[in-house]
Amino acid sequence: MRIMSHSRLATVLSGLPGVPRVVAGGNFATPRRALAILDAALPEYRLFMLNAQGEPPDRDGVTLETPFVGPGMRGRRNLRYFPCRLSLVPHLLGGSLPPDVVVVQTSRPVGGTVSLGIEVNVLPAAIEAVRARGGLVIAQVNPRMPYTYGDGVMAVEEFDHAIEADEPLAVPVPREPGEASREIGERVARLVPERATLQLGIGAVPDAVLASLRERRGLAIWSEMFSDGVLALEKAGALDETPITASFAFGGEELYAWADRNERIRMLRTEKTNDPGLIARRPRLVSVNSALQVDLFAQANASRVNGVIYSGFGGQTDFVVGALHSPGGRAIIALPSWHPRADVSTVIPRLAGPVTSFQHSFIVSEQGTAAVWGHDASAQAQQIVDRVAHPSVREELREEGRRLGFALR
Repeated sequence: MRIMSHSRLATVLSGLPGVPRVVAGGNFATPRRALAILDAALPEYRLFMLNAQGEPPDRDGVTLETPFVGPGMRGRRNLRYFPCRLSLVPHLLGGSLPPDVVVVQTSRPVGGTVSLGIEVNVLPAAIEAVRARGGLVIAQVNPRMPYTYGDGVMAVEEFDHAIEADEPLAVPVPREPGEASREIGERVARLVPERATLQLGIGAVPDAVLASLRERRGLAIWSEMFSDGVLALEKAGALDETPITASFAFGGEELYAWADRNERIRMLRTEKTNDPGLIARRPRLVSVNSALQVDLFAQANASRVNGVIYSGFGGQTDFVVGALHSPGGRAIIALPSWHPRADVSTVIPRLAGPVTSFQHSFIVSEQGTAAVWGHDASAQAQQIVDRVAHPSVREELREEGRRLGFALR
């Protein structure tokens, strides 16, 4: 790892031929300073990021690529969306989308190593793929990045160039769960068995679920990500002694400080955390994910709004399958019955677009809980109408359901 000036890095990057593909750390660990240097140095390039936050480069000459659309890329005209399970994204990078440059944010060196900190995810696979092609690996070394243990610990020799940038890590905007989210959280918590292993996705509902579990004991975490709610469980004494296992994290400054050199936390590459076979080995694995819509076929859409890509598969498909195969495991979809902004029901007769996941154990809203697994198709639909849908649309759903062939009362 050669620490160099920003101007020297710009000179190195300006010599890259063609239209290179650049893989950069996403979520809340984006190497913003290094990306700004790269953007100024290259007239054209392709930028691959997962769940991009903030304002990534967006101009003529830049093509944005992702299998999971974050707010930083959502709605951009130059976006290319690649449908893919999160567990398989490393195969994309090793095959059809090979990188020429990988740009990551790291901790300070410790004993000849640095850590990818809060964003391990697909980055080890990206670094391996670019190394196989003779490309560049660039580090933005930030003293504020936690040094986390696991697959993100890398020798400094793995990096061709590095710059130093002391800047705060991004944090999500705090959101107080609303009444519907709190009710959903309590309902989901009642479905979590004792000594369960938890996977929770992103959003107000998963946060509310964690808040409802603080009085429990002996819980474990195996998830693609974790946030402030997991720290609250740790403080409350709700977690067992097994490592908190995830692939990326984001939260407040207290979470980042807690993660730094914490032997309790193990950050693994996505191929491990999201492998349905490894997930299934965890007893009582409870997967809790949200959705934009569900339909009477018990299918969930967590990807598109009015046919336009909103996010992507993420890890939902991986964890739904893994949880269903886990001894005593459960796959739960949790969502409010009514979308307040769009002012529409989130339960519809039939999804019009691609399905993100299906065949869950339970679907939960603030109205109630529908038991899906083990019931025939009509019984599934009946429960979704009676227990998940908003009362104002239930009769309409019954009529549409009968037209679709369900024997609904």
